[in-house]
Amino acid sequence: MSTQLAPARSAAGLSLAVRDSTTMLRRNLLHARRYPSMTLNLLLTPVMLLLLFVYIFGDTMSAGMGGGADRSAYVAYLVPGLLLMTIGSTTIGSAVSVATDMTEGIIARFRTMAIHRGSVLIGHVVGSVLQCVMSVILVGAVAVAIGFRSADATALEWLAAFGLLVLVATALTWIAVGMGLSSPNAEAASNSAMPLIFLPLISSAFVPVDAMPGWFQPIAEYQPFTPAIETLRGLLLGTEIGHNGWLAVTWSLALAALGYFWSKSLFDKGFDKGANRR
Repeated sequence: MSTQLAPARSAAGLSLAVRDSTTMLRRNLLHARRYPSMTLNLLLTPVMLLLLFVYIFGDTMSAGMGGGADRSAYVAYLVPGLLLMTIGSTTIGSAVSVATDMTEGIIARFRTMAIHRGSVLIGHVVGSVLQCVMSVILVGAVAVAIGFRSADATALEWLAAFGLLVLVATALTWIAVGMGLSSPNAEAASNSAMPLIFLPLISSAFVPVDAMPGWFQPIAEYQPFTPAIETLRGLLLGTEIGHNGWLAVTWSLALAALGYFWSKSLFDKGFDKGANRR
């Protein structure tokens, strides 16, 4: 009899997890809609950098990269890096949102309710990934408006590019959630997540790695963002991907696993203790 009840209990537990995760996702999306200022502020950073580098530095940078005086060559080079930077900046909102939940007493209230424990984090992660996708679409629309065009990318390459962006968004979101859980307040969470914006600045997003000082090239080449940027360029622009494809996937999976287990450990401790750090 017990063996017959086990599948039913498992199915019931899965149904509960999905229901509660959907509820938490709706809650986080409502928060983002009611308080859009943070999302807009984080989204403005890559948009302003895009416009700045295209219209202020575009001609000079394009000439320096062998593209002549036509800034369109630099627009094509710049956009993949800015799309990855958009993901990094958007996930900072996740760190702040998680830290806010953990310090304002809502977790203590959740402890008194019959909800699936993991649904709180799942709601944050799925909501953040959806916001990343929407932010990438908006920045991409601005890029197209100022002249970005993909060079003969096939439907399969577009699908692979979208999959890469979602994978990177998931990985960085889990890292941001861990940063939020480990921070004493929302302000500290915002500061601790700043490397997610800083790292793209020292990657191949704005200039090729070969143009950097020799001692700095290994730092720029083997950090998480550069392989993802070069893979995205290869998919959208037809440039050589080489070893960057598997490096981008490896980095993303490793960061996702690290962020997941780090976040789960911190959240379980906070949930059991009431998580009210005020």
